[in-house]
Amino acid sequence: MVRRSKEDALATRSQLLDAAERVFLAQGVAGTSLNDIAEAAGTTRGAIYWHFKDKADLFNAMMDRVVMPLQSAMELVGESADEDPLPGLKRALRYAMRQTATDPQTRRVFEVATHKVEYVDSLCAVRMRHLQTRDLHTEQFRQVLLRSAAARGVRLPVPASVAAHGLHALVNGLIQNWLLDPAAFDLESTGARAVDTYLHGLGLD
Repeated sequence: MVRRSKEDALATRSQLLDAAERVFLAQGVAGTSLNDIAEAAGTTRGAIYWHFKDKADLFNAMMDRVVMPLQSAMELVGESADEDPLPGLKRALRYAMRQTATDPQTRRVFEVATHKVEYVDSLCAVRMRHLQTRDLHTEQFRQVLLRSAAARGVRLPVPASVAAHGLHALVNGLIQNWLLDPAAFDLESTGARAVDTYLHGLGLD
């Protein structure tokens, strides 16, 4: 009986997260109430509060359920023992863009996270999550660029932190613009060429 109750609770939680993805995508995060999500999930508002503290907590749980492309890609680079991590970085970024373009749930959650969020007071925790993720990826880029420059015996033309922010803005901007209009360009091939061009400008061919 206890096991059945746990299974039911997990099933309800999953239904709520599935519903949150759909409703957030359709209405935006700020424009969605917990009642909207409960109705879409075929459950009650009380069921939401059983599993989540508030809407921001529900949003973050939805994000935690999907390993975002850049996060998983950079973990692979960080685990690499290669002297020059640049080839691994290029592969990782290409993988991130391919996953965004081809995996429906990743694309859906990424679109919610980038285009369907307003940083109103009730969503301060969401804003903090975005900032923490940005800072993490920028620092990972900074370390990779420094390691690659050292391995190649070159000096970056700008501080590594500046180069890392630029690379993050490039990749993030490509993904956000592709999500606005997926027919406008091929994310993987265009993104790979743009990254190659940026790294060439840093003297990292």
